[in-house]
Formats: sequence, structure tokens, C-alpha cells
Amino acid sequence: MKEVRIGLVGLGFMGRTHSNAWLKVGKFFKLDATPVMQGVCGRLPTSRLQEFSANWGWKSTETDYRKFVAREDIDIVDIVTPNNVHCKIAVAAAKAGKHIICEKPLAMNVAECKEMIAAVKKAGVKHMVFHNYRRCPAIGLARQIIEEGRLGRLFHIRACYLQDWIIDPKFPLVWRLQKQISGSGAHGDLNAHIIDLARYLVGEFSEVCGMTETFIKERPLVAAIDGKLGAAAGKGTGKVTVDDACLFLARFENGVIGTFEATRFAQGRKNQNKLEINGEKGTICFNFERMNELEYFSQDDPPHLRGFRTILATEPAHHPYIKAWWPPGHLIGYEHTFVHGAADFLQAVVNNGTIKPDFEDGLRNQEVLDAVLESAAKKTWVKVKKNKV
Repeated sequence: MKEVRIGLVGLGFMGRTHSNAWLKVGKFFKLDATPVMQGVCGRLPTSRLQEFSANWGWKSTETDYRKFVAREDIDIVDIVTPNNVHCKIAVAAAKAGKHIICEKPLAMNVAECKEMIAAVKKAGVKHMVFHNYRRCPAIGLARQIIEEGRLGRLFHIRACYLQDWIIDPKFPLVWRLQKQISGSGAHGDLNAHIIDLARYLVGEFSEVCGMTETFIKERPLVAAIDGKLGAAAGKGTGKVTVDDACLFLARFENGVIGTFEATRFAQGRKNQNKLEINGEKGTICFNFERMNELEYFSQDDPPHLRGFRTILATEPAHHPYIKAWWPPGHLIGYEHTFVHGAADFLQAVVNNGTIKPDFEDGLRNQEVLDAVLESAAKKTWVKVKKNKV
């Protein structure tokens, strides 16, 4: 069987999730090629880089991404670095003729997104933004319910993504709190996910009205750069230059209206990615903290039986991806969504198929992200500008 050789750029939390995906994908999915974990590239000290590589089964290590993406023994470049270097790594990989996976948000701004799209189009390579929540079986079921017309005309979407991991004022100034590295805070980190799910399930955004807040404006620096946290080194404190929370209203091209909230200051909420979509004939609700379930209300039910039903989306014959895993009722988790994405992308590469969300979806997401921040700065509604690609 043909081999497809993977090169991972970046380590950390996302490096672990993507490494696990490549390690497991060929063991559970029937693929048309064998994935080979060819190498990993990162800026950690050599000993830690080698430790990461050995633990996850990567065959080689590298510290220079330019040299790494140009290697002839790599077919797919998987980018899991901080946001500020997505563009230059992806452009270099495209010029080297590599297929590319990139973590979200795709880039720092619309201009970088367009540069990345131009590069992959010129090279004729496959490209995907790793919005893993699209690949929850329950989200696949939600899309099916909508496409079958079971909700009828859509009216509302309300979505929130809530975490609490930076509430402690002693938490250091990590890279996600520095605009020059991350681009934005909870907005780009969390709203990017629910914007993508809204586009996937409801449609395209037309205009937005947003607000942001930074609750803790100074955070401790650390004595030395911590490769795990990516914290800024120095003495005393440094300025937080991104939002801690971002809320916005939205109108969609098809007339749907929506509310969106992202915060990392919701005490007690660890990773609540939740959405509800209301239509003339029914409602669906999803909460990632119960990711195997989808709540569904149907107006077509007899009046005496109407109510929300909880569907356990673990039926191999009916729910996407489940046939690769366990018997009905045996739940899957967060890491499985990355395995699903790896399987889909590898099959698209081998069979010259289409793959979504691609870099153009990343651009559409960034257009919404940028419009919300513009709205928050101007304190007014802002049209979402559509860029030609």
C-alpha cells in the first residue's frame, strides 16, 4: 500500500492531539494509504524535542521549519504552531509542493489568509483548517437534520464557548494573551470554533455587532521562557493585549439571527462549546461537554408527546465516523475528532478528493473575526466583507 509521510510543525497541546491522531488513524480507519509519522519540527531544547518525538513515534526531528517543509521525504505538513507563524510556514510548505493542514484560526488577519490561499492554489495542493468540532458525530447528525428540512425555516442560532483557565491573576502572560502572537484572545481562540459551526450548520454571516473586555490587564512574566506555556520572559508584569471575553450579535445572509459569546472567565466552565438552533418546526441543541448527545425537539410529534429527546449519536449505521470505533453506547471523546480529520484529509490527498473546511473557509471565518473586532472598536454594526479568492 502507498505511504503518505507526515511532518508536524509545532508541539504543545495541539502537537499532542495531532500526534495521537496520526498514530491512531490507520489502526481504526480503512485507508487507501498508510500514514507514516516522518518527522516533527519545533523550537524546544533538543532533549525535549527528542523526548516528544520518541513518545509519539515520530521518526525524526528538526528545528528549522524552512528546511523541514522542503524535505523530499514529507508529503503532508501539519501546522500546530502559534498563530503568528501559520502563514509563513504554510506558504513555504505550498511552495515545496506539500499538502497542508493548519490549526485554527487560519492566520492573523484576512491579508495573511489570502496569501495562504494564493500559495496553495498556485501549488495545486490539498489544504484544510482543523476545525475539529465539525467532526463530532452529533454535529454531523445536526447537519443532516437541518438538510432534511426537519427544522424548517431557521430563525435563531445562539452559541457560546466558555472556559475558565485564566481567571487567576497570577496566571502568566502566555502567548495566547499577546496580540502580536495570537492576533486576539478568546475571540480568535474560541469564537473561531463557533463561527465555523454556524457557517457549517446555518449559513454565511452578513453583519455583526460586537463588544470585547479585558478583565485582567497585567499578568506576571516568568523568569525564563517556558516552552510548555510559551510565557513571556522577564521580571514583574506585562500587558495583556487581547480580549478576555468577546460577545457579538449576528445577522446571516438567509435571515437567521444569532448571538455568540466567547470567554475564558466563566468560572466552573472548562470547555463548554454549546449551540442551539431554532427553526419553525423544531430545535436542536449541542454541548461539547456531552459531545455524544444531540437534543432534538420536533413540532411534528403528537402534542402529548412533544418534548426534547436526547439522541445518543453512537449508531454505526446512522452516525458519521462511529463505525470505525465501538459498539453503540460506547462513547468517543475529544481526541477522536482529530483522528476523524486526519482520516478525511489523508483520503482526500490519496484520492484527489475535496476536503472541508479548507483555507477558503478559514478566510470566511477570519472575515467574521475581523468584522467583530472592527465593530467593537467602532461601537456599531459592521458588514462582513467578502474577499475574492
